[in-house]
Amino acid sequence: MKIVVIGGSGLIGSKLVKKLREHGHEAVGASPDSGVNTLTGEGLAEVLKGVSAVVDVSNSPSFEDAAVLKFFETSTRNLLTYEATAGVGHHVALSVVGTDRLSESGYFRAKMAQEKLIKESSIPYSIVHATQFFEFGKSIAAAATEGNQVRLAPVLIQPMAAEDVASAVARIAVGRPLNGVIEVAGPERFRLEEFIRRGLSARNDPREVVADPDARYFGAKLAELTLVPGEGARLGETRFDDWLRQPQPIVAPPGSRPSPRPTAN
Repeated sequence: MKIVVIGGSGLIGSKLVKKLREHGHEAVGASPDSGVNTLTGEGLAEVLKGVSAVVDVSNSPSFEDAAVLKFFETSTRNLLTYEATAGVGHHVALSVVGTDRLSESGYFRAKMAQEKLIKESSIPYSIVHATQFFEFGKSIAAAATEGNQVRLAPVLIQPMAAEDVASAVARIAVGRPLNGVIEVAGPERFRLEEFIRRGLSARNDPREVVADPDARYFGAKLAELTLVPGEGARLGETRFDDWLRQPQPIVAPPGSRPSPRPTAN
């Protein structure tokens, strides 16, 4: 299959392109650096010629409410329009577990708008809701830090390795369109404060992690199950302790504010 990966140079996109190629598919990583701009439409007609599936793992360069909404709506509309013209048979989008429960956040409202456009289009689709990545731990801690304390809501989280996310998305991309949403998650559940505490401890970070019921998660109030999937989620294989033994980059999770760190996708 020929598959175009929008956001193909990012954390998930680069892993996804590699995995698809290893399994014999013609995977093309598309991004502004490669001459493909989903906001303007530049390069889309050319890159989508003969393509069976498009996988969108791109992310907004700005997380300001209006900017992120404009990014996902404009980008998704352009993709779907050019895909229809090219006869693409499967649109795959990576989103986040709990998106529909995080409407206080401008970022997640934008993701909901993106998903609505996909569901209403004529293109067969699959939407992948992934839990937060292990790679996001430091950025989650940074956003929740007050002085020397990291204040986090005492709720559940079921994070996963970016490598497992890419594997899950690859399997879905080469399969039949689901015309629905599928959830993917890590193999273990933690309290959010435990997840962050263990990650900071492994890096010898001296900050104190405090469970605070009033703490917000990138502007949104969390309930006990906001960040975890429902029954039937596909689970990755990588356990957190195993991942902690590997050197890892710092990346910013979806919904975080702009920073010098690269975005998730």
